[in-house]
Amino acid sequence: MSAFQKMSKGVARSGAALLCAVAVVGCGSSRHSHSVDAQESQRRSMEERSALVDRGEPAPRPSRPSEKAFGARYATPAQCEVAARKLLPTSRDEAWVALRSCVQYSHFTLLGALLSDAWAEELRVRPDAAQMIAQVVAKRGGSVDGELKLLHERKVPIFGLAAAIAQPDIYKGRYVLLRAQVADVRSEGDKPTVWLVEQELGSVESEQPVGYATRKDSVSVHSGAVGGDVGLLGRSNLGGQISTSEREQNASTVRRFDNVSGETGLEALGRLPNADPFFAPGKDFVVLARFDGLRTTSGGSEDDDDAPKLPVLTVVGYYEPHPLVVY
Repeated sequence: MSAFQKMSKGVARSGAALLCAVAVVGCGSSRHSHSVDAQESQRRSMEERSALVDRGEPAPRPSRPSEKAFGARYATPAQCEVAARKLLPTSRDEAWVALRSCVQYSHFTLLGALLSDAWAEELRVRPDAAQMIAQVVAKRGGSVDGELKLLHERKVPIFGLAAAIAQPDIYKGRYVLLRAQVADVRSEGDKPTVWLVEQELGSVESEQPVGYATRKDSVSVHSGAVGGDVGLLGRSNLGGQISTSEREQNASTVRRFDNVSGETGLEALGRLPNADPFFAPGKDFVVLARFDGLRTTSGGSEDDDDAPKLPVLTVVGYYEPHPLVVY
């Protein structure tokens, strides 16, 4: 090998070694730069949190899914209620918000689960607990009389209109729950008043055809003549015909029970904070209200104990009942 070739080969090796050294230095610089950026970001975050603490402000919490998103996350209301119940040990507020999402954004009819021991304390202290119960009662069909029995078994202080009328001094200021129709809307000053007619829920039985029905009609005609002695007229012939018809019908039916509501005979005046076009006559509503006592109707005297009186309610919420009743 010539001296020139040996010199070229040495230069090539030196160049390759130099490139490797540059590459190593460059890679090391890059890793160092990323590490410094991460440390700097972490340092700034800690300084911001420390500044918030020094000023007495709470540190920002990680964002949570919206209330609606929690209720829409689960396939069934039962799964949603179980997931909300699991939040109780960590945060009772978050658990209650989750349960409210289950009730509002699903067909939640699990009144037994809502009245369970797990939620007993929340039902006692939460200001919107009565509204949540009324909403569940409406989703179960609005059979208020039967649902009040379940509430009273768990000592939930929501009562019926008849009990409040019978003992107005005891029930004044308490919640009442009723199924009612709006008969009339009037305005007294700035706040409207609705005339409520209490309804009770019943059922009507009927036969509903299922499958195919068959019917067979047949008509038979018989004719003939009779001859013989008919007394004074002598011998004579008599003729005529007889027709008969038959009908045979086969059908399969099932018994069906439809819910119907009827008036109980009790009425009340309901006060609303504002006019509400959706709380209109002609429909049944499950109404949650606060009992304000009895008021003597027009034409009566306040001193007359026998004068007709009407219960006065402050409407807290109303919900349209589901057409199907859940037992």
